[in-house]
Amino acid sequence: MREWDPRAASPAELASVLDTVNAVIAADLPDDPPWQNAKLREYLSVTMPGEHRISWIAEESPGDAASGRPVLGLADILLLGDTGILQVFVDPKARRGSVGRRLLTTVIRRAHEERVSSVAAEVVGGTPAVDFYEANGFRCAYVEIRSLLRLDEVDWPALRGMADGIGPGYRVEYHAGGLPEDLIEPYAATKHATRDDADSDLRPSSYDPGRLRASLATLNARGMKPHIVVAVHEGSGTVAGLTEVVTPVQHPTRADQYDTIVLPEHRAQGVAQAIKARMLFELRSAEPALREVQTWNAPDNEFMLAVNAQLGFKPDREWREYEADVADLVTWLGSP
Repeated sequence: MREWDPRAASPAELASVLDTVNAVIAADLPDDPPWQNAKLREYLSVTMPGEHRISWIAEESPGDAASGRPVLGLADILLLGDTGILQVFVDPKARRGSVGRRLLTTVIRRAHEERVSSVAAEVVGGTPAVDFYEANGFRCAYVEIRSLLRLDEVDWPALRGMADGIGPGYRVEYHAGGLPEDLIEPYAATKHATRDDADSDLRPSSYDPGRLRASLATLNARGMKPHIVVAVHEGSGTVAGLTEVVTPVQHPTRADQYDTIVLPEHRAQGVAQAIKARMLFELRSAEPALREVQTWNAPDNEFMLAVNAQLGFKPDREWREYEADVADLVTWLGSP
């Protein structure tokens, strides 16, 4: 096992890591698209200002990754102040051994050295990762439901009615790759106004203009193109509603839905349906390779679940956030 820097990795090492990630996807999420080696180096290394990612790989023999052979496992931790977000991937052929625990122990020891107090991990329900984290001292803190929408199953005439059904006094705009400067502050203000409703700490939102600009730049640098639709209330200039979808070059056939926010006082005007329907029309035009969109919602988010159902999204899998205190894990895991 060794600390690994994707910025300095050879093409063969990156290909080896990709093989392992795709082996995990094939075993645990067989209906998900495999990842491609497009901007993979940037995806694994670029972070927001003030954040830092540390990675490790486990090999059967030293130099396996450099020679192009798949690695046994990989792990990383994204350091966010005194919190860390970690990932552990183990090739299915190497599971039920010590690889995952050794990787996890190494990550937690480093988190302790970096004075991180707590860690979190995103875990897909119904996969071996659930038992792995629960057996190693983590607790489930949050549950979401992932839903999928296949574009070839969309009722486009009905969607047109939704897109055009917004009440009077709103202007709906689409922006690819980022936002115009005049929308940055009102957009961030709308996110700030609803920050207590954020679904998950693992997908932190951008509540101030500076962080919003940095977030958009980071997404683009990582090969994750943002698509944004806003509904502006023309009387006040307020961003009454917004929705964000990211199309990663690493899996271009499936897009990721990020925040959708509608201020409560505007929900009766059809804003949510209009901006999400408009987004799907724009994606169909802008991203010809796209086949699906995936989104995540808390089970009690009845408003957005109902909107997504109208659009044709279908519940797919449970998604969990696991958490643990680093000091407790150091004791629990012992030496690597």
